Amino acid sequence: MLKRILAISLFAVALVVLTTGINAGGDKKGKVKDKKDDPKYNNPTFVPTADEVIEKMFEMGKVNKNDVIFDLGCGDNRICFMAAKKFGSRGVGIETNPVRIREAMDMFDKYNKDDAIVFGPVKLPLVETRHGDALAMKDLKDATVVVMYMFPEFMDLWFPIAEKTLKPGTRILSHDYSWTKGWEPVATATVKSSSRDNHKVLMWVVPEKKK
Repeated sequence: MLKRILAISLFAVALVVLTTGINAGGDKKGKVKDKKDDPKYNNPTFVPTADEVIEKMFEMGKVNKNDVIFDLGCGDNRICFMAAKKFGSRGVGIETNPVRIREAMDMFDKYNKDDAIVFGPVKLPLVETRHGDALAMKDLKDATVVVMYMFPEFMDLWFPIAEKTLKPGTRILSHDYSWTKGWEPVATATVKSSSRDNHKVLMWVVPEKKK
């Protein structure tokens, strides 16, 4: 019980800090002023990925306890929480919409009803949710798995970043969409869920750097 309280407290504090900064720079009416560091891509569309699709991503990517999963445009960050609960893997979700960030707080509680998911001697949560730009992640190189449900225009912007930053062997898994120019997928699958029977999952593996 003490571990759960500590983990939830730490997670809540982190998200309070994040969401407090969301309105920074706004005018008196609460509108956020234009900033040169605003996300280069910011589409608020949110359609949760079905559990069946997530499970297929885990299967195709051979996700395990040693993985660090980055979810780009994570929404409520459910994928990272599911991976932490099932495999004990670490997760980082990044999202531009503050509404989704608040939903991630509820998701944390849902996946930690019995006991906190913790690691190491400092008892920090395995899953981190960030408010920020998925095209400007400074620690993307730490990822061993990247997941996303993003439109092709985002993926085309992100591909040069992935090509430059990700380690060889990193698995990239996408729901439905692909970039228009980039690596060819090493595997694809069609998944049926309660909502539709033609979800597509694509996987790439980052190749060795060309010398």
